Formats: sequence, structure tokens, C-alpha cells
Amino acid sequence: MRTWAAIATIAACVTVSFAALPEQRFDPRINLHQTPPKPETSTPPGNDTCAFARNNQCDEPEIGTGLCPAASDNADCRRLRQGIEDDSCQWANDGECDEPVLGTGVCTQATDQTDCAPALWMRNLDDTCATSFNGVCEEPGIGNGACAARTDRSDCHTRDRPMNIGDHFYGRDDRVRVDERDAPWRFMGRFVSSTGQRCTATLIASNVIVTAAHCITSDAGIHAAGVFTAAGGSESARATDYLISSTFDFYRFATSSELDGHDWALVRLDRPLGNLLGHATVRRFTATELAAPRRVSLLQAGYSWDTGEVLLSAHLNCHPIQIYEDATFAHACDATRGDSGSAFLVREGRRYYLVGIDSKFRRSPGAAPKSIAVSAIAFDRYVADFIAGRIGTPATR
Repeated sequence: MRTWAAIATIAACVTVSFAALPEQRFDPRINLHQTPPKPETSTPPGNDTCAFARNNQCDEPEIGTGLCPAASDNADCRRLRQGIEDDSCQWANDGECDEPVLGTGVCTQATDQTDCAPALWMRNLDDTCATSFNGVCEEPGIGNGACAARTDRSDCHTRDRPMNIGDHFYGRDDRVRVDERDAPWRFMGRFVSSTGQRCTATLIASNVIVTAAHCITSDAGIHAAGVFTAAGGSESARATDYLISSTFDFYRFATSSELDGHDWALVRLDRPLGNLLGHATVRRFTATELAAPRRVSLLQAGYSWDTGEVLLSAHLNCHPIQIYEDATFAHACDATRGDSGSAFLVREGRRYYLVGIDSKFRRSPGAAPKSIAVSAIAFDRYVADFIAGRIGTPATR
């Protein structure tokens, strides 16, 4: 019941905030790792006139995200403004944090105090400072002041994370900043679909990237005519063609685990950026890797929602937890929203092999959610033909 309540709650915000987009039955942020499009933020004054109002998360300055003007997100901010924290949410005291960002998002902030207590210190803190993860606190008042307030969370507070947090960092956030001029990070970039959904993607040929299928689709159809901007922001290219699994259905994928292994997309670009920046090579897990997945050293990087819009954050030397027969694997890499489509790479000498892409959270009753990736075995047989231009569909919308 809670999953459907979450869909209904967030869908109301989508209908208002995303009025210029095709109507969707629900907001895909529920379990996916993608970053949704940004609503328009210029709104007339009023208690709930902000485009982000009534999304269960306070977005006013000082006490919230700061995305709304003061006094324009009253429904979400009223309790925080008055200093009220309690368990008035209907899903309070069920053992699972239901606040936005920290948990499932079906409760308004400050209404699930007991379940969210271990993570409440993280509310409205992030690591968006460009020099976060360097081991030096740089926030004003408690550090050297090189970063804005509340933007150097891991260095100024702790990397430890509650195990019940909505962002699954498995007890500790191990992400780092990387030099985007170096391989393999320069192979990566952000893909923004024609509807504004933002995900991570990786070059696998001179003019081909791979990302997640849910990054170029929605409940309203396929929106592949987007733009890929390589890490560092100096090079970009437009999508001309795409290929996804003929079995993929966005609604079934987002509401079940039936199609998890079909969440991949190949996208052809109008510029050969890979000739300039290099690219990864797609391959399956080897027999040795399949036999002992926890011994596989993975490299992963993406544009996480909490580390800024323009800089990659990476987890080095993470590993698969379990490899499944549906062409997916669970992993212990620190991925979150915005990391959808990001590559899992294995390094062999000076070469980098892409063995999977980040996809979603998989929830099971009575168990902690798992981060799920699509294995390269799901799409590697199509790569050569797509690169050669023998298959693919024009990205017209």
C-alpha cells in the first residue's frame, strides 16, 4: 500500500510542476537512480505557490532546500518553521524512514521522527562543494569557509551513514572527486533527454554512449532526442539514433522487478567524441568474475543528486554483491539518484571494460533495498551492429 501511496503523493506534484510535459501516471523517482527534470521555480508569492510545494520536502531558504522563496512552501515547511517533530505520519513507527531524501518520501518532513531519527542530522546537507571529499572541513563557521554552508557534509560531519537511509551508502559514503581529464572519467558525461531527465552515460565507441533505458523513456513514451555533455563540460553531442530492448516497458519496469535486465539504452551521437576523449569497451563478466563477484574491483562514477550538477563523484574499488540470472547484479557501490546509466568498469592495464550500468533500487519486504545494475550480457550482442549503423531507430523526439 505504501508504494502506491508514494506514487499518488508524488504524482500530484508532477502534474502541477511538470504541466508542460506529457502527463505521467507517477514520478519515476520512487525507485530509480535518475534525476527528474527541474520544474519552473519562478512563482507568484503565496503560502503554497512554489512549483515544489506539497512534495513532502521543505524547499524554503534556511530550513529547507532553498529552491522556493520564503513563505511559498507552507504545507511542507510549516512544521519545521515551528520546530515541531513528531510521528504524525500514518506510516510512522513502522521501522522504515519515510521522509523525502532520507527515506521513501511518502511522509512530510518532520512527521516520521522515530524511524528517521538516526538520519535527521543529514537533512538539507550535501556534498555539492567542488572540493568535497578531500578530508578538510570547508564550511563557514566550522571550517575554513572555502565552501558554502551545508555543502561539505562528509568532511565537516562524518562519512558514516545510517543503514536505513534512502540513499544506499551501506553504512559509509566512500565517494571521492576525480580528475575528469583522466581516463576513464573523461569517457563519461551527462545525458539530458528531450524532456529534461538527467542521467549519467558513458562512451563505448567513437559516437555511441550507453545509459539506462528509463533515462530516455517515460510513461508517455520514448524521449531519446537529448544531448550528451562529456565530463568537464567542454564537449557535447546530440543523439541521432537509439536502441532499447523490444521488451522494455517503462511502467512495468518502474513498478516491478520483472524487466530489470532490460533497462539499457544505446544512443548514437552526431559527433565522434570518443575519438577525442577515448571510450570504454563493453564485455561480459568473465567466468572467474562470475564465480567470485565480491572479488571484482569496480570503478563507478556519476552525477549524483547530492554532489552537484557538473562534477562527477566516484566510488573506487567497490564490488558486485550478487549476480542474478535476469542479466542484473546487486552492487555495493555508492550510487544514488543521478547515477542511473553510469558505468561499472573493470580496469585491465590501460584498458577499461564496461561490465554493467546502474539502474535502480530493488525493494523486498523485510529486507534492505539493494542497488541494481544491468549486466553487459543484456546488450553486448547488439553493440557491434549499433556502432556500425546497421540497427537503431532515429531519435526524433
